[in-house]
Amino acid sequence: MFNDIGALELVTIVVLAILVFGPDKLPKVIQDVTGVIRKIRAFSDSAKQDIRSELGPEFKDFEFEDLNPKTFIRKQLSENEDLKEIRTSFDLRKELNDVTDAVNSKETDSAAAAGGPSATPAAAGPDLLKKPAAPAADQRARFDADAT
Repeated sequence: MFNDIGALELVTIVVLAILVFGPDKLPKVIQDVTGVIRKIRAFSDSAKQDIRSELGPEFKDFEFEDLNPKTFIRKQLSENEDLKEIRTSFDLRKELNDVTDAVNSKETDSAAAAGGPSATPAAAGPDLLKKPAAPAADQRARFDADAT
């Protein structure tokens, strides 16, 4: 619960507690706080047991930590056999390299067919990877500042 509290923060909390409650009342306050924490934990455990008993035997492996989306996805990815097969059979780098090789071979083939090695890719067709030039001012759609 308090995994990220360091020594300096702990000393600061103790000094503040002594200043606020005084050394005489501090043990009683600590007992009261620990008692409240125990009651909250007992209530939480009781609620978890009630939920598990209401869900039935088909949810006997249910853990409340699985309600966290990251934990749920990690568990599903590690346990699902179909997803393991897909992950092992699909190599994204290989697929991207194949597509890149196919695109590069088409460019060199079309350059050779269009006029040899000095032909540019623009002669082969429009370059779809480049951003198109902005249209002229008279071709642009009108902008209505009041409509936005």
